[in-house]
Amino acid sequence: MSTDTENRALLPSGLHDLLPPRAAQEADTIRALTDAFAAFGYEQVKPPLVEFETTLIGAAENGGGTLAGQMFRLMDPASQRMMAVRADITLQVARIAETRLCDTARPLRLSYAGEVLRVRGSQLRPERLFAQAGVELIGAADVSADVEVVVLASEALAAAGVMAPTIDLNSPALVAHLLADIDVEDAVVAQLRAALDHKDAAAVQELTRAHGVAFGAGARMLNELVGASGAAEGVLPKLRALELPAAAAVEVDRLEAVVAGVRAARAGLSLTLDPVEYRGFEYHTGVSFTVLATGVRGELGRGGRYITTAGEAATGFSLYLDSIMRALPEPSVARKLYLPFGTPAAEAIQLRAGGWITVAGLAPEAGARVEAQRLECSHCWHNGEILSLGDSGGDAPAEK
Repeated sequence: MSTDTENRALLPSGLHDLLPPRAAQEADTIRALTDAFAAFGYEQVKPPLVEFETTLIGAAENGGGTLAGQMFRLMDPASQRMMAVRADITLQVARIAETRLCDTARPLRLSYAGEVLRVRGSQLRPERLFAQAGVELIGAADVSADVEVVVLASEALAAAGVMAPTIDLNSPALVAHLLADIDVEDAVVAQLRAALDHKDAAAVQELTRAHGVAFGAGARMLNELVGASGAAEGVLPKLRALELPAAAAVEVDRLEAVVAGVRAARAGLSLTLDPVEYRGFEYHTGVSFTVLATGVRGELGRGGRYITTAGEAATGFSLYLDSIMRALPEPSVARKLYLPFGTPAAEAIQLRAGGWITVAGLAPEAGARVEAQRLECSHCWHNGEILSLGDSGGDAPAEK
């Protein structure tokens, strides 16, 4: 394409420029999240944007393969090995824990923040490049670890300005345990999983009826489960009423314990429970969750329990900054103070120390006030006073 006709503002699909003041707001939001992580004892790590693809693909036990088709690949000219641009940071943190920090005392609390790049967007998340922040709690199998990450997710979001998120709990292992003793083909299981994910009660009923002999008593439980979603305290009694296999009942016990623990820490948090949700949780081995906000497209984050490639019990979550930004109000315009050309440096230093953002004139101006307005400043420094540039057109001294 000729450079004379190319639109240089045009970016690839799913990529965008973040402009003022939104760019500063995102930076402040990331800082608020990581400060909240640090307050809970999570130490920050910073893995590289690109590394060998074998690490980023991982193994099935910890999510390997789930994003294999989402990674951009390139050849490393130094090692002649394939590298990939990360599509998620979780596996990188697991690598650090298993190698560089393998001798560090457990439980190990790590946090991270950085950008990820994916080959394709989705209907709910068309962005292909976005920032991600989260934590991993490695080497802790107790319910208290599940409670901690759920509470931390809600507190971190509150610190960032999202005051009323909804935590949608689930346990992917629950249905897996229910299906463990049912002798049906993998294709039927895949169809059933899809129907459960879409909450398609008619499809679930049709599948269980068509394979009634194989499903047996499990058919009734599956049909009950597909409609058992809603407020956590309302769903748990429904699960208790089912004659679930012992392994599945253990998952319900854990869900109940997590709900109780979270309620004790954050009584007002909106907790829902969906016992059959599976999409996006294929590698999770226990209590997992999605973070949502009313009126916001896409989930704010996901998390849950899994097993690392080193065989350690782990849990954690990732928060997605593109969705979080949609949950926040438009940022207010910062107050900026125009300093006319020639303002002494000592005065500028004192004003910045007092919290002002200063914009210095770089050449003599005909009128300081006019120049301040042209540069979209809210105030002007004049004869040792801070003047407010109001809509009325008059100059009024501002509070110092």
